[in-house]
Amino acid sequence: MTTSVVSIVYVNAAPAAARFYGDLLGMSPSFETPGYITFGLGPGADLGLWSGQFEDLSPDVPRTSEVCLAIDGGPDELNATFEQWKSKGGTILREPHDAGFGLTFLAADPDGNRIRVAPQD
Repeated sequence: MTTSVVSIVYVNAAPAAARFYGDLLGMSPSFETPGYITFGLGPGADLGLWSGQFEDLSPDVPRTSEVCLAIDGGPDELNATFEQWKSKGGTILREPHDAGFGLTFLAADPDGNRIRVAPQD
């Protein structure tokens, strides 16, 4: 039986990516090695940052998947999160908009990986 689902994001440098994600998420890693770092996101969910799988990732290469962070609080909370990320210099790919399931926005990490923020179901 699976005890945890780990979403792995490929990055150029795991420590640098961990600083970025740690600042955005407001948390510290739960596990660290030089090339693989995880964040415990809650019961049964982890975010893994892995360098070494691919070399020289470029933010210019289109990505076909994304990490989605589901937040509570409705549109006001989502807009506040957007403003916070924007003030930290995050790369915003698409500003808040209604995508049929609620208000959402799309950002990218320094390696070009997509991060969607959306309402929790």
